[in-house]
Amino acid sequence: MTIPIYAYIVVAVILLLAVGLGINHIRQRRLIHRLQELAHSLEESKKQIIHEQEHNRQLKQEMTSNISHELKTPVSSIRGYLEILLGDKPVDEDKRKFFLERCYSQTLRLSDLINDVSLINKLEESSDLFPKERLSVDDIADEAVMELEEAAHTHGITVGNMLPKPMNIVGNHSLVYCIFRNLLENSISYAGDGSEVTIECYRKDDERYYIHFYDTGRGVDNKYLPKLFDRFLRIDDGRSRKNGGTGLGLSIVKHAVLFHGGEIYVRNREGGGLEFFFSLNKR
Repeated sequence: MTIPIYAYIVVAVILLLAVGLGINHIRQRRLIHRLQELAHSLEESKKQIIHEQEHNRQLKQEMTSNISHELKTPVSSIRGYLEILLGDKPVDEDKRKFFLERCYSQTLRLSDLINDVSLINKLEESSDLFPKERLSVDDIADEAVMELEEAAHTHGITVGNMLPKPMNIVGNHSLVYCIFRNLLENSISYAGDGSEVTIECYRKDDERYYIHFYDTGRGVDNKYLPKLFDRFLRIDDGRSRKNGGTGLGLSIVKHAVLFHGGEIYVRNREGGGLEFFFSLNKR
């Protein structure tokens, strides 16, 4: 029996439809899988955003608490001295002068604290407000060394700026100056009398300069190293206050390095002392 030609056509059409349906089913499954992956990715992104928002909230809450704590000591001191000076009991001239000098010292500390907090907030929230220009890093390091020369001499500390000349980048003058000044102040305050401080460029490439800043002092306990850039970290609370630090210096250093597209880390130096390695983008 001869099979009509149209029967072959019907079978062919059915096969084509089956293949088409199969392909469409595969495409649908792939599409559903992609949509599920996208939904999962969006959910993870949402969780990450929520986590970052909560982390930032906690950081701000912690910083507010720390600022409040740091303000109490100088404000209480100033109030106490002024209450004595304004009290009914007479105060001899030597004590009056001493109390006024202490009040002045505490107001300077308050001013430094306010300036440092303002700088960190500006770096975190409005970093685009810092203008950039062509700078000579070695000259700025020289500025910081000269500014702190007397303080270093008082502690018998020698500072060697071994940075090559010229060492040019495009950046913000004030922030680069903050990096070197705060690192130097940290060494002068905590390295110990008679220490040596060295600043050198240990490597450079087309994109960055790599800087090594170290002292030959006492270093810190290794357990504090991961937190050394934290705000208001005080390894020795009494000594930190005596030296007049705000507890924000190294945090500012880290923010300033990040602003210039670099990275920074710290470790105890073999043979004694603390050493910082950081980089600065040339452009």
